[in-house]
Order: sequence, then structure tokens, then C-alpha cells
Amino acid sequence: MTARANSPRTLFDLDLLRAMVMVADCGSFTAAAARLHSTQSTVSQQIRRLEDIAGRPLLVRANRDVHPTDAGHALLGIARQMLALNDQMREVLAGATVAVTVRLGVPEDFVSRRTSTLLGRFNRRHPHVKLEVTSGLSRDLAQAFDHGELDLAVVKQRRASRPAMACWPEPMRWVDSARTPCLQEDPVPLVTFPPRGLYRDELIAAMESQGKRWRISFTSSSLSGIQGAVADGMGISLLPARAVTRDHRVLGARQGFSPMDGFEVALLHRPAAEPIIVDLATQFARLLDRGQR
Repeated sequence: MTARANSPRTLFDLDLLRAMVMVADCGSFTAAAARLHSTQSTVSQQIRRLEDIAGRPLLVRANRDVHPTDAGHALLGIARQMLALNDQMREVLAGATVAVTVRLGVPEDFVSRRTSTLLGRFNRRHPHVKLEVTSGLSRDLAQAFDHGELDLAVVKQRRASRPAMACWPEPMRWVDSARTPCLQEDPVPLVTFPPRGLYRDELIAAMESQGKRWRISFTSSSLSGIQGAVADGMGISLLPARAVTRDHRVLGARQGFSPMDGFEVALLHRPAAEPIIVDLATQFARLLDRGQR
């Protein structure tokens, strides 16, 4: 690789810089190519051309991910500024605001009026921002974030199971039906999320620690489905405290259930996220700080 970066005539192509930023943000050539509507081979060629111009390696290609070298980190900061200035120039010349898309992922039980109010207020402050909101299971949202498909995600997880920008405790409650309780049935019916879903293992472990026989009576990936099944007497479950309704009966020490404090709500965004993403993350952090989810 020939060192040419110090030449006064060296020009850095913005498309190459954009490819570098996208690969660094996504941690993957494949995800970056999808975001750029390109192919993996094209993005790889762009990075090689940029490294040739820079005269040194800019990315470390590991088995499962890609991350910047020291030189890559130095280049990324300036590259983001150059791309932002280019967008500003295009905005001025076009006489219109450049649209920016922010992709947000939240669990189903976070899709509430308070969340909608937050997003509406954010959108009024930033009318050029297009919000793409995805709701679903936390495991799917975390995976989408890891694959570069989300810019910001709120997920529920076991405490300290992965790094996050900020975390908050997630109070949990053991619940049965208020109208037609089924805890005394043998075997005890359980209402759970699908395999690998949160709370499922803890629910089964609680049954076995009490020496109770159990069976899975209802499975759903929808929180509202779980809530309804418990309320209708289809089984007991473990739910976030905020998801307990008047149709549920909370189970405690008298029924043999210990408090469950091993879960948290985590806020995920990349350390080098754009200011607009950090701004939205800050709004969610304030919401979570107040407990108004």
C-alpha cells in the first residue's frame, strides 16, 4: 500500500468516506451494503481504495465483525463532518430541508401514548426527520440493532447481559387470573413468550423450585396476547409491573414466589451516533428516568 495521504493533491471521494462510515457504524460489510443499496463486493472495493489513498489500514476485519483501526477512528470523525457539510451544501442549493431517517426499535409494551407524545414532540422540533419505528420482542430488536438495521433501540434484557448506553431496573410481577385463578391446578398451566423469549426460563425455574408439575398452556410473541391469556385463566405468567392489569392477581411470597429483580431496560445506540440520534436517545432516557413508559 503506497502512502499518498500527505500529497497536497490527494482528494477524498465522499462516496468512499460514506462507505467507511457505514461499515464502521454497522460493524459489517453486508449490513453496510444493504444500507447503501449496494453490494458487499462494491463496498469492499471502496474501502480498499480509501485505504490506498490513506496509505494505511483503516479497518480491522475480524471473524464476526469489523472495527476501525486508530487511523480509521481519526478519519471517521473528519469524514462525518465532511459528509454533514456536503448535506448542508445540498440543502442550501436545493432550497429545502434534507430529510434524515432515524430507525427506532421499541418493545411492544412501550408503544404507548406517552411514547407517541415523545415522538410527536421530537418530530415537531425536527421536521426534517423521518421516524421509522419497529416494535417487537426485545431479542429481535437487539439482533436488528447488532445487524445495523436500527439506529436506536430500547430493549428489555437480563441485567448486565450486554453493554448499553444506559440501563434502568425493570420491576417484575408473578401473575394469575383475578377471576379464574389456576395456580392450584396440577400440573400448573404456564403462559409464556416463545422459546428464547425473556421470562420463560425464570417462570419454569420458579415452578420447579416449588416442586410443582407444570405445562405450557399458551405461547405468544405478543404482550397483549400474554396479558389476555392470563386474565382469561389460561395460566400464570411473569410480566413487567407496568403490564399488570386489574384482571390479574399478583402472586407473592404467600404463594411461594420470590421477588424477581434480574431484568432491566437498556437503551442502545452506537457511541459515534449522529447528534439527531443522541437527541432522541436523551428524550427516551428522560422518559425512563421518570418511570413514564
